Amino acid sequence: MPAQSLLSMHNRYLNGVPLPSGRKPFRSKERYLIIIVFCTLVLMFCGTFFYLPELRPSYGARESVYKVYKHVQEAGPDLLIPAPPFAEEVKGNRNLNRHYNSHNEVDPHVLEDRQKLQAKIVEEEQRNQKVLERPDIAVINKVPSSSLSVNPGPQPQTGDQSVGTIPPAKNQHYPVVVGGEDKDEDIRQKRNKVVEMMKHAWGNYAKYAWGMNELKPLSKKAHNNSVFGAAPLGATIVDGLDTLYIMGLHDEFKRGRDWVAENLNFDNINQDLSVFEINIRFVGGLLSCYALTGDVLFRDKAEQVANKLLPAFQTPTGIPYSLVNFKTGYIKNYGWASGSSSILSEFGTLHLEFSYLSDVTGNNIFKEKVERIRKVLKDTEKVKGLYPNYMNPKTGKWGQHHMSMGGLGDSFYEYLLKSWIQSGKEDEDAKEMFEDAMDAVLKHMLQTSPGGLMYISDLKYDKLEHKMDALACFSGGLFALGSHTLQDAMSKDYLKTAEGITNTCHEAYNRSYVKLAPESFRFIESAEAKAVKSNEKYYILRPETVESYFTLWRITKDPKYRKWGWEVVEALETYCKVDGGYSGIRNVYHAVPVKDDVQQSYFVAEMLKYLYLLFSDDSLISLDEWVFNSEAHPLPIKGHNAYYRPKIESS
Repeated sequence: MPAQSLLSMHNRYLNGVPLPSGRKPFRSKERYLIIIVFCTLVLMFCGTFFYLPELRPSYGARESVYKVYKHVQEAGPDLLIPAPPFAEEVKGNRNLNRHYNSHNEVDPHVLEDRQKLQAKIVEEEQRNQKVLERPDIAVINKVPSSSLSVNPGPQPQTGDQSVGTIPPAKNQHYPVVVGGEDKDEDIRQKRNKVVEMMKHAWGNYAKYAWGMNELKPLSKKAHNNSVFGAAPLGATIVDGLDTLYIMGLHDEFKRGRDWVAENLNFDNINQDLSVFEINIRFVGGLLSCYALTGDVLFRDKAEQVANKLLPAFQTPTGIPYSLVNFKTGYIKNYGWASGSSSILSEFGTLHLEFSYLSDVTGNNIFKEKVERIRKVLKDTEKVKGLYPNYMNPKTGKWGQHHMSMGGLGDSFYEYLLKSWIQSGKEDEDAKEMFEDAMDAVLKHMLQTSPGGLMYISDLKYDKLEHKMDALACFSGGLFALGSHTLQDAMSKDYLKTAEGITNTCHEAYNRSYVKLAPESFRFIESAEAKAVKSNEKYYILRPETVESYFTLWRITKDPKYRKWGWEVVEALETYCKVDGGYSGIRNVYHAVPVKDDVQQSYFVAEMLKYLYLLFSDDSLISLDEWVFNSEAHPLPIKGHNAYYRPKIESS
């Protein structure tokens, strides 16, 4: 056809003029067929958007499926058909529920049907339930939250295998895990005050930061700059659960347990996390709850978390890196740590948790990892019998020769003694390494100031640095525990050292305006047991001194340790307590100190637990039956505690 003819036809149709053409019109049957095809296409097109849930807005998809479910329900309300997984969400949202009338009132007929169905669902779930919803606390020293003055005495927790618990070993004596009130009325009142502190700290965390890691008590929101970052790992929940349980706060414990069951998952955490911190807080906290309750949820969660740490051990020496990405498995060390070395207090603070985890799961890989670390440290030549703070994980060589009982070194020495205790005093390597290390510490690092204060100085390349970290105040309790358990020629010297160091730490508290110790304090002519530098004067709710008060009270029964502990309670209430919880402070020498707005997770894990036990009877979490990890999570002593629950006993 010529171009001019095409243009002519085009112009006729564009102008809407019905000019005659050479084509014949459609017949009636053809027109009907075209209409049917057209309608079919329209129906398919519309159906794509209105009947396929995945292509509709999320609320529409849910609503349409729920509508179908409601029609089925109305057709046969007596049929036991469980609701779609999102039915409860629709039911609870006025904007999504199509069964609300124009006045935002629920149709009573629909409500009645829903209630009937829900009753059947609940009945069926209860009949088939296989998951432990709440530890069976009725059979173990049950202490109601509202009646903490009752001391029912120890009872065995037999548990129920059908709901996910493992009973303790058969024994004539079962450790006391709740209760344990002192006979003295004044001491009972002080202990009840500590419970009130726990309720205040925990309640505000639950209100303002539930599921996040820590609380900002002044801002009343989550603290996202902790060692765990912004990932919602629930660090305060996992850290505080055993404290809640021991205090008899079982309703709060139940809520925390439910969160762990439903939300604790590290699979998609794409950030570098500290092997040390995850171990002592998460693995240790979960294992402690397992030991106390027999609830296998805690054991299994602990194993899942520990498995995420295993990539860090993939080094030529077996000395793990400090950081591991839980999603990618990427491992590394801190750049500042003596040429990217691993840190003694971190890779040396794994033995209690990993050894116990292997025993209760039957998976020996965890114990193998820490035993390899032990062998490397035992076989490596020491520096004057001391362990430097840094080791290269590739070569097994020491980094800079900096030795400390404070940060970077502290808990390594703690775990030597406690590993021997935890093993039922069978781990002779740990005992030997502890005794040799303490001999070197007493010889090269223990000092006495001109004012008669005993302290453990840091040592850098044969040069003493006359200061002591608040973290090192745990060593008073460590020497006391060594004296109590070793019972040898060094016991008297250990106890004397324990009392001297703890007295010095008390002086550091007492010489500040707020009666709380600074982060580190020095021993020089112008100041003893006082911070000198501005960056040493802060207090971040550290519990190490109170840990030593507790241990020395249990061993010596000297009432001054309870007196000193109560001084800490009063100082915390006066200077750290705020409406939203408890905060650290920036300068302990100021009359009105500025608060740092952080409630550390270890405040509920350690500080409040140790204070509570300080004002409790010795039978509650006895030192002869339990050993505390570095985060104050009690773990049972093998052969001395029916709650140890090794795998062989549950098979």
